[in-house]
Amino acid sequence: MAVPADAPLLFFDSGVGGLSILAPTQRVIPTAPIVYAADSAGFPYGTKSEAEIAARVPALLGRLVERYRPRLVVIACNTASTIALPVVRAALDVPVVGTVPAIKPAALLSKSRVFGVLGTDATVRQPYVDRLAAEHGADCTVLRHGSAALVQLAEAKLRGERPDPAIARDALAGLLDQTDGDRMDVVVLACTHFPLVEPELAAAAPHPIRFVHGGEGIARRIAYLTQDQPWPDAASPGTAIFTRLDDAVLKLENALAGFGIRRMEAL
Repeated sequence: MAVPADAPLLFFDSGVGGLSILAPTQRVIPTAPIVYAADSAGFPYGTKSEAEIAARVPALLGRLVERYRPRLVVIACNTASTIALPVVRAALDVPVVGTVPAIKPAALLSKSRVFGVLGTDATVRQPYVDRLAAEHGADCTVLRHGSAALVQLAEAKLRGERPDPAIARDALAGLLDQTDGDRMDVVVLACTHFPLVEPELAAAAPHPIRFVHGGEGIARRIAYLTQDQPWPDAASPGTAIFTRLDDAVLKLENALAGFGIRRMEAL
């Protein structure tokens, strides 16, 4: 069945982290209609159990797909992807693109053969990360650290609040203070929130560190999967959907407008 030109791309995250995936996608497909969905009532995912996320994410995405009829779903959240991606793909009748830690590029880039994986607590403990590290970084020392505070820092920054540099410093210290941490030259930003605070992380680094994430690669994947589909001639304002539309969410209005998202709705 032909895909209508106005069928949107649906981006899903617990909060604003998915904007780090949306931005490169908009550069590749500038007229794509956008629905950005954030599970603000369930935020943050990184401190939740696997069982909670595995139950919550497919149910929410089912409702969103039914309401907005997207051509493709992007789970723009490492935690949700590493836990719920197979279940979501089985449940939905549209293509689903997940977000996984950029461990392969990090292993290729690291000269010291020591790199870090900075994510949420839920992501860094996943067996999926073990498999990626074994497959692509078998000759590397792979350090891991989970930071819930860094997720909150990204949300606060997009609300217009002044970022606390101590939070970025503490998050990096969680890697640097481990054995061989002083040799670490690459850090995987394994949470989609973290590229939003990459300048703060770079400023906190005691020596030059390369930060890598999967945004550009995911954008290329979305473009590939939709390459034969029609798009509108011009971009239209995007819509942001929140499972809880409270004062903190409303303060994101200006940041969302920078991504062409002009409407905010509650699910």
